Amino acid sequence: MMLHKYLFRSAAVLALTGSALFAAPVAAQEAFATRVGFVNTDRLFSEADAAKAAQNKLKQEFSGREQQLNVQGNALKKNIEQFEKDAPKLDEAQRVARERQLMAQDADFQKKRREFQEDLENRKNEEMQRFVQKANRVVERIAQQEKYDVILQEAAYINSRIDITEKVLRALNAEK
Repeated sequence: MMLHKYLFRSAAVLALTGSALFAAPVAAQEAFATRVGFVNTDRLFSEADAAKAAQNKLKQEFSGREQQLNVQGNALKKNIEQFEKDAPKLDEAQRVARERQLMAQDADFQKKRREFQEDLENRKNEEMQRFVQKANRVVERIAQQEKYDVILQEAAYINSRIDITEKVLRALNAEK
C-alpha cells in the first residue's frame, strides 16, 4: 500500500511539473509576442504625393537641358547624314575637315549627355534620400504609436494582415 501511495504522489508531481513546463513557454510567448509589420517601398515611391512631387520637380528642373540635348543630337544626326551625301563630291581636304568637325560635334554632344546623366542621377539620389528619410520617420512614428517591434521592407512572402503600407501612405500624404 505504501508503495502505491508513493507512486501516486510521484505521478501527480510529475503531472503538475510537466504541465507547468509546457505552460511556461506558451505564457512566455504570449508575454513576449512580437508585433511585425511590412511596408511595400515600391508602392511608397510610386504612390506617395511627396515621391510624385519629387519626380515632377526633377522633370521640370531637367526638361530644358534634355530638350537642348535632343536638339543638339538631331542636328548632329542631320549633319552626319548630309556629310554622307556630300562626301563623294568633296575633295580630300574638305572631307577630312568635315569629318573632324563632326567628330568634335559628337564629342561635345557625348560630353554634355554624360554630364546631364550624372547631374540627373545625383539629383535623383538627393530627392530619393529626402523622401526615404521622411518615409522612415513616418514608419518609425507608426511603429512606436502602434507598438510594432519590427517593420520589414522586403520579404519573399507577406501576409496582407501585417501590411501597413496603406497607413504609411496616408500618413505621408497627410504631411506637407
